[in-house]
Amino acid sequence: MLNKIFDLLYPRLCFACNSNHVAKDQSICLSCEYKITPTVYHRMPDNIVAERFYGRVKIERATTAFSFVKGGLLQELIHKLKYDNRPEIGIELGKIYGNILRESGTWNNIDYVIPVPLHPKKKHQRGYNQAEMWGQGLAESLGIELRNDLLIRTDYTESQTKKSRTERFANVENVFSITDQTLLNNKKILLVDDVLTTGATLEACSNTLLNASELSVNIVCIALAD
Repeated sequence: MLNKIFDLLYPRLCFACNSNHVAKDQSICLSCEYKITPTVYHRMPDNIVAERFYGRVKIERATTAFSFVKGGLLQELIHKLKYDNRPEIGIELGKIYGNILRESGTWNNIDYVIPVPLHPKKKHQRGYNQAEMWGQGLAESLGIELRNDLLIRTDYTESQTKKSRTERFANVENVFSITDQTLLNNKKILLVDDVLTTGATLEACSNTLLNASELSVNIVCIALAD
């Protein structure tokens, strides 16, 4: 009864529209969820996401979850996830897309979900790693173990946001490291990040993983941005 009274006085509002009420374990209302359009790249081995990595790094598959429109609802949600202390958004988006991947039946043979790591200093400043929140939702829906301890970031680097393509690649070169090679041998990895732009960070992470062990890398991001 007390919980019902509390929910009546302080209803949970959707992080996207700030109006519609959402269930206790949700952060995005159904109305806004319907406005976020999933892609179909997970069904297409040769898609525009995978093309970003052709000739650069050997990956098995790559996809982005939702269609990205500049100024649209998804961009607002990603901004809140990264800068407004809303980790729940990443978890819920991960659950939504994880269900889509699970139902497709083609992404169920993954051993570990590994998020692109933040440097400890950056993670302390933000309070959490947004890629890890996204990965947590995916891992939960797919029934796969999330490992945030196998791939780490050893160097603190400047933000990629205002850098050119060339500067982005140079900025993340040799900044990642593996903590336990034996746990990665012969594994299928799902490497996850929030937004894919040039792919420099994902390429650097993939190369670190591939150079350390015999494994395969699959990539899933929330969105693809030009």
